Amino acid sequence: MASRLGPGARRAVSALLVALLTVGVWWLQSRDDEPPSRAGDSSSVEPREPGEALDPDGIPYVDLADLPPQAADVMAQIDDGGPFAHPDKDGSTFGNREGLLPDRSRGYYAEYTVPTPGEHDRGARRIVAGDGGERYWTEDHYESFERIRG
Repeated sequence: MASRLGPGARRAVSALLVALLTVGVWWLQSRDDEPPSRAGDSSSVEPREPGEALDPDGIPYVDLADLPPQAADVMAQIDDGGPFAHPDKDGSTFGNREGLLPDRSRGYYAEYTVPTPGEHDRGARRIVAGDGGERYWTEDHYESFERIRG
């Protein structure tokens, strides 16, 4: 059975198939790079411990008393409006580029440094405060969050 496509058309179809296959492989691989959960997607959020309490957005709770003492100090500074150890950074807008916190308009969240003993820079620990009064703890520079209770 003879092909109805000329040699140029066959090359174009072959190139298109290769391109589609390449995009398909890239897409499948990029899905593996995504974080396992997103705030608000409760179908993919799993508690880290049996019975662990999650907030309505699927973020685990942590009691303020269970955080390092420096976190309580920073919480008090936030409530008092300062002063802060890093006035040029503390209180600045947290953009939520990681998408781990509930989606809010730009400027809704502010970040604050929680000092780490022995660190000579700002370290990785932060409290992120929402305009609605909610507070979040991260000890790994925004790779994970817990909602602070207390």
